[in-house]
Amino acid sequence: MAAVGSRTRRADGPAKVTGTARYTGDIRLPGMLHARLLLSPYPSSRIVGVDREQALATPGVVAVVTNGDLARLREGMQDLLADGVTRYAGEPVAVVVAESEASAADGLDALRGGARFEPLPAVLTVDEALADGAPLVRGVGEELPENEEAEAHAAVAAEKARAGRPGNTANRVVFSRGDIDEALRTAEAVVRRSYTTPRIHQGYIEPQSNVAAVDPVTGELTIYTSTQGHFYVRAETAKALAMPQQKVRVVPMAVGGAFGGKILNFQPLAGALALLTGRPVRLELTRYEDFMTTEPAPASRIELELGATKDGELRGLRGTMWFDSGSAPGAPLTVAAVLLAGYYRFPSIAIEASEVLTNKPPVGAYRAPGAVQATFAIESAMDEIASLLGADPVAFRLRHAARPGDPMPHGRLWAKMGLREVLEAIAAHPLRKRPRREGEGTGVALGGWPGGLESASACVRANTDGTFQVIVGSVDLTGTATAMAQIAAEVLGVAPGLVQVVTPDTGNAPYAGLAGGSKTTLTVGAAVRLAAEDARRQIVAIAADHIEARPEDLDVVEGKVRVRGTPAAALPLAEVAAMSMRFGAKYPPVFGQGSTAITRQSPGFAGHIARVRVDRETGSVRLLDHVVVQDVGFAINPGEIEGQILGGVAQGVGWALQEEVAYDASGALLTSTFADYALPRSTSLPGVETVLIEIPSDDGPFGARGVGEPPVVAAAAAIANAIADATGIRVTDLPASGERLWRLAQARGRQRRGQD
Repeated sequence: MAAVGSRTRRADGPAKVTGTARYTGDIRLPGMLHARLLLSPYPSSRIVGVDREQALATPGVVAVVTNGDLARLREGMQDLLADGVTRYAGEPVAVVVAESEASAADGLDALRGGARFEPLPAVLTVDEALADGAPLVRGVGEELPENEEAEAHAAVAAEKARAGRPGNTANRVVFSRGDIDEALRTAEAVVRRSYTTPRIHQGYIEPQSNVAAVDPVTGELTIYTSTQGHFYVRAETAKALAMPQQKVRVVPMAVGGAFGGKILNFQPLAGALALLTGRPVRLELTRYEDFMTTEPAPASRIELELGATKDGELRGLRGTMWFDSGSAPGAPLTVAAVLLAGYYRFPSIAIEASEVLTNKPPVGAYRAPGAVQATFAIESAMDEIASLLGADPVAFRLRHAARPGDPMPHGRLWAKMGLREVLEAIAAHPLRKRPRREGEGTGVALGGWPGGLESASACVRANTDGTFQVIVGSVDLTGTATAMAQIAAEVLGVAPGLVQVVTPDTGNAPYAGLAGGSKTTLTVGAAVRLAAEDARRQIVAIAADHIEARPEDLDVVEGKVRVRGTPAAALPLAEVAAMSMRFGAKYPPVFGQGSTAITRQSPGFAGHIARVRVDRETGSVRLLDHVVVQDVGFAINPGEIEGQILGGVAQGVGWALQEEVAYDASGALLTSTFADYALPRSTSLPGVETVLIEIPSDDGPFGARGVGEPPVVAAAAAIANAIADATGIRVTDLPASGERLWRLAQARGRQRRGQD
């Protein structure tokens, strides 16, 4: 049986199931201190003073650290704590460092009593921030910090314009094509809607966790961390602490969930505390602190005008998007704007996307950053205009679907993709024709992801027992290490179980980028294939010399090198490797290397069919059936891909029906625990049917595409369209909670009675 294309159990499964996987929270170093953060209680305030006396008098407390203390460590260090003012409730102001977790908690309680703040006017919504005379989140002349984590997922670039300051608009992206005013003026059917989505937390199980230690002799800083990209953490930590990168070593630990939320968090601060105290420091957030001070997906408001002729020809799309990016830039403007107008062939478009600063925590990446928000808007509008025209919603989409070679809104051309094939499979699926009962509805939606890009290297080393090690620099979040083992095994002619994939620290690993953006298998996997092919050539060369055969006459099959046509003439791989690794060896050790710099994206698309039942009395929604059709290029491990799709649907249900990071009118967080923040449960999900389509990528290993992002993108839109089909109520604000739907139904009833 081939190694690729077969269902293979995850290599990390046994360790995670049995509890032997080693997370950052399991690290215990001699003399390790524990740190707790003092967070600002106000969305905007002046720090009047931090009285340390009582905290320092607490048994076990070693230090109370402010930004001023850290600034004295090294010239050129970045600010790691609030200095002078705070810009959101939850911003770290000071750190208590103690001998134990309990002492740190007691010291923090004492420090809260000694911290004094003067509340300042705050802006908590986009409308407040854009109002004339609104308080500025960032002062006039203040340099805006850079945060490209969300955009880095997609490798979609456009020229961002820094907005004219003063003001709370940080960045703006504009795309246009054709004459949108004329297109909408001549349209005979027009949908005009405003769509909103809330802030969404990534919902990982393991809170942010870091341990930092300094070598007293060399001064090397080592950070053990739960992160999606240890090379990125090394670069950013070295920059923040004004250290050379070779003096910073990052050790990636098992990650207890990430979804874009574990890229760069408090690693530089943990490192600074270790440098300051000269002892190892553990900085792990409580669940409350994690909700208060980490980077969720941004809230959005998208205003659309979509026009078509009465015979179903699209005329144009005008879209204005605002992202609430909190107290620092970081919203995924470009990818959201590209996807809003990129799925379909609009003759005219005018898209403007802006990110607006507010007094809330900065935002970050969340699985398919910006795509869920944009897709909810455009797929809702496409569904509504198809209904106005009396057209089948899938046939209407197929009529206007983008094709490979079509221009995207930012001028690039769509690469080879399976967008149309996904829609054709959705059109033919029997769930769309299933009879419905009262209160039931079916909705469809399409969503995609451009596909991330990044250079990568990998190594393959033969062992003298016939096994192999694959050495990569990518963190395994979603079973990618198992896929790497399958890729190498396929090339080397061995079973995947004979291949071990390892991810060393930054001092020993070959380079790879962030694990995110549906690019790890595409880029690192391609490097692994090249490295395995290099190792295979070396093996064949040794065997050919040893048995006096031509290399082109040899095959590597089932762990042996064989002479083609003469199966009995076989040399075990263990014997070949041993000939290259022993005293007086005639041959160099088998060590394959591969590097890639793929420059073409491999877009991935997924179509959803959702069937729901809506309770007319309460507004509650139950998802009855859900189907996902996804173009995966080539399914290296079909079982793992299906798992990714199931997870995407679960998160899509959260977007559609439950999840929201909520604040009160004063800026206080209302959803600071999982008791308050409503994540989907297993009982919220029906059986999910997955249909894998394979339109091979030109660059991915064996034609594979990235599969992590696409399945979440259109789930919420499909559920919202199903609700509209069941009730006639068009959901424009997520989440579509039972209370919200009930209120919409009541308003609709009053409107009808008024018309009567």
